[in-house]
Amino acid sequence: MKRFIDDHRDVHGVEPICKVLPIAPSTYYAHAARRSDPELRSARAKTDEALMPEIRRVWDENFQVYGVRQLWRQMRREQFAVTRCTVQRLMKRQGLRGVIRGKAVRTTVSDAKAPCPLDHVNRQFTSDRPNALWVSDFTDVSTWQGWICVAFVIDVFARRIVGWKASPSMRTELVLDALEQALHARKPVGSERVIHHSDRGVQYVSIRYTERLAEAGLEPSVGSVGDS
Repeated sequence: MKRFIDDHRDVHGVEPICKVLPIAPSTYYAHAARRSDPELRSARAKTDEALMPEIRRVWDENFQVYGVRQLWRQMRREQFAVTRCTVQRLMKRQGLRGVIRGKAVRTTVSDAKAPCPLDHVNRQFTSDRPNALWVSDFTDVSTWQGWICVAFVIDVFARRIVGWKASPSMRTELVLDALEQALHARKPVGSERVIHHSDRGVQYVSIRYTERLAEAGLEPSVGSVGDS
């Protein structure tokens, strides 16, 4: 409607057009003033402008898979005072969507009897150098050919995947292969203290996996179920 007035105001004038359209001239002039002077915009518009690049950043840093709920929770962890509905609105405005999954698949199966290392991270996923903190996890992804399981290892400092492996089945070899790829790509030296963090999934607390961590000189750290 406002664009129509812009296009025809030179011919018919603003007030005559507003008499025909259901809009007050003052509303149109206020909108035009805000466009010409950003300082006149509403507080909500200014907040939206500040939040939109941050929402895009969090979405990109998490491999463009986060939906509204996950992205909102991450922004709250980063001390942004933002409501879930605002995140949803601004994600929609930017065309951002999380990975859409089909039927929920349980990926983390905990073995209560298996001994678990201490949690050295306590959800403080920050690092001041490469090869200081690796986080391992795996998830099920729906493809045209069916579900596949993807295991990955992330270097928290670089915020990038340094090792990954996909397989139709969920097995210890899958997470071991992802770990081997990370070790080959990064080659951490003996003097580096590398913390390897995961959840309590049976694959990560298995004897084979923990023995491989020890062989590679990585310090294991285990969080709660599904909350690595």
